[in-house]
Amino acid sequence: MEGYRNILCATDFSPCSETALKRASSLAKTYNAQLTLLHVVEHFPEDRSNEEIAPEYTDPAHYRMSRAREQLAAQAARLGDADIAQEVLVSEHAAKYGIARFAGEQQIDLIVVACHGWHGIDALLGSTANGVLHKASCDVLAVYATK
Repeated sequence: MEGYRNILCATDFSPCSETALKRASSLAKTYNAQLTLLHVVEHFPEDRSNEEIAPEYTDPAHYRMSRAREQLAAQAARLGDADIAQEVLVSEHAAKYGIARFAGEQQIDLIVVACHGWHGIDALLGSTANGVLHKASCDVLAVYATK
């Protein structure tokens, strides 16, 4: 079996994503692969917490991008690995589309994504991990992590 050369870890900055990032980092070290950490900013998210609302007199798009970059840098720093590439992608579609498209464009061999284990209406509508699994043209590792 040929090893992975380019590993992508998609994150939404949740505790579950932290677990997925640790697994992706371990795999990158095992295969001596490049690790890219990606966050997709959905242009029109259906739900947004009050923490993500831009302060008055601040451009909302710029605010979301700079916040995402800060959070990516913080996640990478917690791993202590300075060689993690960090990308923020703005998408007019759901994150699952952006993740799969980015992986195809960047010749990613493996996508690592957290599986939140949602049930009920969230499971019925489909999760990001499930969407990536069905849209990606490479291997996908869904890391299950408790909340």
